[in-house]
Amino acid sequence: MRASEASLHRADQQGASTDDAARLAADEETDWIARALTGESAAFAMLVDRYQQEIAAQMWRFSRDRNVHEELVQDVFVEVYRSLGNFRFESPLLHWMRKIAVRVGYRYWKAKERKKEKVFLSQFEYDSTQADSEQPRSAEEAGNLLHAMLEQLPARDRMILTLIYWEEHTVEEAAEVTGWSRSLVKVQAFRARKKLKELLEQQEAN
Repeated sequence: MRASEASLHRADQQGASTDDAARLAADEETDWIARALTGESAAFAMLVDRYQQEIAAQMWRFSRDRNVHEELVQDVFVEVYRSLGNFRFESPLLHWMRKIAVRVGYRYWKAKERKKEKVFLSQFEYDSTQADSEQPRSAEEAGNLLHAMLEQLPARDRMILTLIYWEEHTVEEAAEVTGWSRSLVKVQAFRARKKLKELLEQQEAN
């Protein structure tokens, strides 16, 4: 067998192995869901263990307070458990979970908004991030700055900016997650960008 043919053969084998692993994981997941629906807590714990890291990373977008973050992650999985019977296997389970996570996070933001518990970015915090523009900002610092700025916006604006610009969803995907029309997503994103720009300009002016 020539080298090029051997390489193609290995690639085919690797592709087949990947497909087999994906099918096995999907079958395993289907079994866990079925067992969880009968009340088997260990089966649901398997689902939590498989997707907890992804959901935790997503909920970090909604709160940087570690205690609140932990509660939000728990709330997502509680809602997943209660809604599991509505899952129709029309999309990957994680995709379905992420939609629930967005709803949980949005409710949290709305609750904070009603209580008027907005956390404003202090001038000291803002100045410290601008002190040396030549020095690269760590991903964590940049994320914290963005989160602090977004916290000053209404929940609806924060959600659409987070979905489109932070999580890099398309307009169509954002519409599916939020339940809004694509036109509404575009309008909301435009208005939210404008508000964020004005907020940044105010910070710089101060």
